[in-house]
Amino acid sequence: MKWLIPFVLLFAAPLAAAEPEYDLLIRGGRIVDGTGNPWFHGDVAIRGDAIVAVGRVTGTAKKTIDAKGKVVAPGFIDMHSHSDLLLLEDGNAPSKVRQGVTTEVLGEGNSIAPYPGRMSGGRFEKLSDYFLVTRKNGIAVNVATYVGLDNVWQSAMGQSHARPTSAQFETMKATLDAAMREGAFGLSSMLAMPPGSLATTDDLVELGKVVAKHGGIYSTHNRHEGTDVVAAVTEAIAIGERAGIPVDIIHLKIADQKLWGKMDRLIALIDAARARGVNVQANVYPYTRGNNNLASIVPPWAHEGGTAKMLERLKDQMLRPRLKKEIREGIPGWYNHFTAVGGDWSRMLVSGKGSYEGLTMDRVIAAKTKDVSPTPDELDVFFDLLIAEGGSVPTVYEHHTEADMNLAMKQPWCSIGSDGSAYAIDGPLRRGNPHPRNFGTFPRVLGVYVREKKVLALEDAVRKMTSLNAAKLGLADRGLLKAGLKADVTVFDAERVIDKSTYTDPFHYGEGIDAVIVNGEPVLLNGQPTGARPGRGLKPGNKP
Repeated sequence: MKWLIPFVLLFAAPLAAAEPEYDLLIRGGRIVDGTGNPWFHGDVAIRGDAIVAVGRVTGTAKKTIDAKGKVVAPGFIDMHSHSDLLLLEDGNAPSKVRQGVTTEVLGEGNSIAPYPGRMSGGRFEKLSDYFLVTRKNGIAVNVATYVGLDNVWQSAMGQSHARPTSAQFETMKATLDAAMREGAFGLSSMLAMPPGSLATTDDLVELGKVVAKHGGIYSTHNRHEGTDVVAAVTEAIAIGERAGIPVDIIHLKIADQKLWGKMDRLIALIDAARARGVNVQANVYPYTRGNNNLASIVPPWAHEGGTAKMLERLKDQMLRPRLKKEIREGIPGWYNHFTAVGGDWSRMLVSGKGSYEGLTMDRVIAAKTKDVSPTPDELDVFFDLLIAEGGSVPTVYEHHTEADMNLAMKQPWCSIGSDGSAYAIDGPLRRGNPHPRNFGTFPRVLGVYVREKKVLALEDAVRKMTSLNAAKLGLADRGLLKAGLKADVTVFDAERVIDKSTYTDPFHYGEGIDAVIVNGEPVLLNGQPTGARPGRGLKPGNKP
């Protein structure tokens, strides 16, 4: 009878409780996998920081999320973000996580690093220093970053507007090369204002060649978004073509009423370039107003030497006639925010913290001239306001149209980026009167442009917020719901998702984002933050 013992044990073993096969199982959702393919019902199984199965999944998990009636999508990748410094204040990234964002792409004209010889005031000498601090403090989202042209230019030129010598340009190239080796995904530029506007097309081509050696990308806020926007897009294409580098145009728009309705011309330029093999693409945010600064109305030459020098020039009564003439009439090649909105102060909304936040500039000017006789020139009032505010008044400009924006959004090569930051509706990160895109970009795409206006199909909108952005950057391990990829996932209610933030009342999170998972760990459950900070600093080629 001895043979019975192992026989009994053999058949008794399966009766013991099995260990859960997965760490997290998202059950019964409508899977929109990021490819643009039609949705299907299924499950997503996660083990550690990776997706291990998508479809009909059997087995058990330590934690299960019921996604019945909800959409399960890859985590949203914000292609154009300014959260660099705010993530150091609060790594929970409140307004981004609540939009379903799992990865932020940082850097425009300037970036968090490099700042040679300096690591203070939230600015870092090297990109690796920033990654080290975010890893130490913890962040709820992943971050990828470009190196800003302003950083590269000022590493050699400081505040000077002079042309660089050969030696100085070599310093720029060396700074850029080092940043790429440190983990930058490419070079980003803001060419509408100095110091970025000081760089010529040839300069940008040579810098682009440095980036090309590392397999990077060129991301650009074009030199002009108004009357010279066609020339500016042509320049961006030329830089990509001559340097042999992919190009992503930041918030493609026509921001001057004189050219409204001409978006088809820009699309034709980009399509023609792509047809001949130039990898040029773009991103947009789903709003018709853009954020900048009142100081952008001041002509470029008056900015040389930095803010202090600009303020000296604004105070100089002998210079004011020249400043007024150039603001009202423009300067060839300069994108003039004043003329872009037809000189209409009511289309400029003060968004920065201060006495006038939330007011349009016509109301500010009226308040400041109410009891003044004779009534001063409005530009004198503008100059005096900038002086009183230390040279900076963040402002939202009403300068492009819904029809142009919708046409750009529909293009297969156009993705979504917020141009926003990770603010909060309360606490220290509730500040100023920020653009609503900081709180509502991704819910707005899904709620307004998919569900209400039907500009995009759900599957294509998700593709534009996930795999398209991942492909631009070369992020091979994110952007899709696919076994073997990192577990960045967003679960939302397609019938309820919507933005709530407005231009005059911005401090509202959107609705309908139910769960957000970053590297396999929930950072949002049942619409509420968990406090987890599993985000990582991402580098090209998935280097640690």
